[in-house]
Amino acid sequence: MFFQRIETPGIAHFAYIIGGGGAAAIVDPARDVERYLDILRKNGLTLRYVLETHRQEDFEMGGAALRDVTGAEIVACDHELMPHAGRPLKQGDTLGLGGGISFRALHVPGHTPESMCYAVTLDEAPETVWGVFTGDALFMGDTGRTDLIDAEKTGEHAGELYDALHERVFPLGDQALVLPAHGPGSACGGNVADREWSTIGIERSANAAARLGRDGFVRHKLSERMARPPYFRLMEEVNLGGGRPLDARPFDWLSPEEFAARASEGVVIDTRDVEAFAGGHVPGSVNVWQGGMSIYGGWVACAHDPVWLVAESPEAALDARLALARIGLDRVKGALTGGFPAWRNAGRPVQTLATTSPRELSLRLDANGTAVLDVREESAFAAGHIPGARHVHAGRIEEKLGELGLERDEPVAVTCSVGHRGGLAASILARSGFTNVSNLLGGMTAWNKLDLPTEKAA
Repeated sequence: MFFQRIETPGIAHFAYIIGGGGAAAIVDPARDVERYLDILRKNGLTLRYVLETHRQEDFEMGGAALRDVTGAEIVACDHELMPHAGRPLKQGDTLGLGGGISFRALHVPGHTPESMCYAVTLDEAPETVWGVFTGDALFMGDTGRTDLIDAEKTGEHAGELYDALHERVFPLGDQALVLPAHGPGSACGGNVADREWSTIGIERSANAAARLGRDGFVRHKLSERMARPPYFRLMEEVNLGGGRPLDARPFDWLSPEEFAARASEGVVIDTRDVEAFAGGHVPGSVNVWQGGMSIYGGWVACAHDPVWLVAESPEAALDARLALARIGLDRVKGALTGGFPAWRNAGRPVQTLATTSPRELSLRLDANGTAVLDVREESAFAAGHIPGARHVHAGRIEEKLGELGLERDEPVAVTCSVGHRGGLAASILARSGFTNVSNLLGGMTAWNKLDLPTEKAA
C-alpha cells in the first residue's frame, strides 16, 4: 500500500494520495496538480479516483484539472453542490480502488451540507477501519466552522455536525487514523491542534465534539467568531466545477521605471517581513508577509484586481504568485526586478512605516493618548487586549474605517499577535492617508511577556 500526505503552506491544506496494485486515489487536491502527478509518476501509480470531501471554501480545487489530464473519475457526495462529480455517492456506498483498498462514504453535514468523509478498509482486515478522510468535518482537536452556509443557522448546523460525527465517524473505532483536509492555521477551523497525526481514539478524548455534550457543542460553535475572507465566495463559485487549471501565462519582470508606470493601476503587494517593509517600501504598497499570502492576499486583492509584487527574491515572487493562484487570484501581472533595492537605487520615491515596542507604546499611551487598533480575530481580542484598544479584523480595515472614529493625523498604534497582521493593517492605513501610524513589533505576545496591563471584552 502506498500512502502520502501532501501539505500546502499558507492555507494549512492537506491532500492525500493512497494507492495499491498500481492504482491510486487522491483526496482533496489543490489546483497546482503537477506536484501530485510527479508523485504518481515516481511511484508507478495510475490515478483512478479524485475523492472530494466537500466544495472547498479556502482554496481552488484541482479535481477537474486532474480529471482532464488523467481521465480519473471525480468522487463526491450525491448533492447539487457537487454537479461535476462523475461518481456521486450516497451515505453508506462503497467504492473499491484495487490493491485491497476500499472506501465507504459517510455523509457528515454541518460544515457544509454536502460534506462527505471516506472510511478506508483493507481486504486483509475488512471489519477494521484503517483511517478516515474527514475533510473539514473533523480536524485534529477541532471541527469545521458551521457558519459558512448561513450564519443565522450556525447552531442548527453545529447540531447536524455533532450528530453525524457521533453516529458515523466516532464509531469507526479508536484505531482509525483521522486524516483531515487542514491542519493548524486554517481559516476553516478555530483551534486546530498542532500535532502531526491523530486517531479517532485521540479525538474522542481531546476534541470538543466528543468532550462536550450536544448542547455544549452547539454553544461552543456559536461562540466562535471567525472572519470570512472575501475570496471564500469566489472559491465556492469556481469549485462548483471542480476548480480550474492553473494559469500558466508568462510573468513580467519589470524595471523600476516600468514598475512605476504599470503598477499605478492595481494593488502593489510587498511580501517582505514587516521590519524590512517598515524601513522602506514603494509608496502605496501593502505589506502581506510571504507566509500569509494565501490568506491575507485574498483580503487585499480581488479576482479582477491587477496585482504587482515586490519580493525579497525572484523565487519569493514566484511563490507569492502561486499562493495567490491557489485562492483563485490569477491577475498577478508582474514583479519588480531586483526587488526594493533596485527601486531604492534607482532614486524612486520611498516611504517608511514607524514601528514601536511594548515599553515605548505603554509610555506613549500615558503621554499623548495614542489610539490602539487591535487587528486580531475577535476571540483573541476578547481574551485580552491593551486597555482602551479598538478592534477590527486586519482584512476589514478599509471597509470599517468610518466606524473606527480615527482621525488621519492622530497617532495610531496597530497590534496583532506578533506583528505580521499589524504590518498589513498599518500599511493599509498609511495607503488610506493616515500620517502617524506605527506597528507594535512583537504584538500582544511581547506585550504579555512584559506583563503589561490588559483587559478582557465580553
